Amino acid sequence: MRPKLSCPLDFGRERYNGRVFLNSCSLYICLAPEQFHDEEERILWALTFFKSGRAAKWSENMFRQEADTGIFPIQTWRDFKQQFRVHFFPVNVEADTINALEGTSYHQGDRTVDDYLDNFQALVSDAGYTDPQTLVVKFWRGLRLGIQNQIATMSYGRPADTNPDTWYRAAWRIDQAHLTNEAFQSVSRSTPSASPKTVSVRPLPLSVARLPPVPPLPVTPKLPPPAPSMRIPIDVDTTRKTRSLPLRGCYRCGDANHLVRDCPHHMDVCQLTAEQWEELIEDLLALKDVVPIEESCSSEEEEDFA
Repeated sequence: MRPKLSCPLDFGRERYNGRVFLNSCSLYICLAPEQFHDEEERILWALTFFKSGRAAKWSENMFRQEADTGIFPIQTWRDFKQQFRVHFFPVNVEADTINALEGTSYHQGDRTVDDYLDNFQALVSDAGYTDPQTLVVKFWRGLRLGIQNQIATMSYGRPADTNPDTWYRAAWRIDQAHLTNEAFQSVSRSTPSASPKTVSVRPLPLSVARLPPVPPLPVTPKLPPPAPSMRIPIDVDTTRKTRSLPLRGCYRCGDANHLVRDCPHHMDVCQLTAEQWEELIEDLLALKDVVPIEESCSSEEEEDFA
């Protein structure tokens, strides 16, 4: 049982896809020649994929010519491919590819060696380069600087400058080693270091939590009341009491409950009147005549003893 063949993709007007489309059609015809009775069926089958752009207009013009003349303008598959190359292949392909290889647009850059090698081989094929040394120089010049230096400074197994295939394989091996190293480093950076696992303890709700019991406060024993004393207290002689002076009140604020020395208000001596000066002097003299309790008691005891 033969495998199922895939048909070519629809073709529009892109010249850079013309070669791919024509190769797909030729491959399908080679693998399934029994599906076509003659070359006209091959041409009509290929025109079924011309559905947009300049390709659709070109197909429409051919059917219009057939309607006017009664003869299809293209008779063989070889003529169809030739006409297709003229209308849908890139113009000056060789000159464009040579200019690209002389510049820097084809260089590797951030691409892998696989992608760079595919593009490079397509360019040298379109440019018609066949000299091995020229291919090596062009390929080496487009490589990334690090790969250039590694291949050029190899002490053992350095590829020959006249063998492009060995240069292709050496560049591919070095690029694969770099990719593998980068993948290993990215994995090692993303892997966290082994650390002991911490177990989080969830607190109990208030309805379940039990607090330790509070110890009771010590009870102080009550002492019995003291026994009543049989002694009769003797009243202290009134002569031993401190003589109290009549309060005249504060002449500063007018309050009769304290003297001027206890007045919470500040006193300005410079603004006292003559009457206030006399009252102040009388108060000071009266305070000087006050005798302390201890002195009065000692003097009276001495008199009694005498």
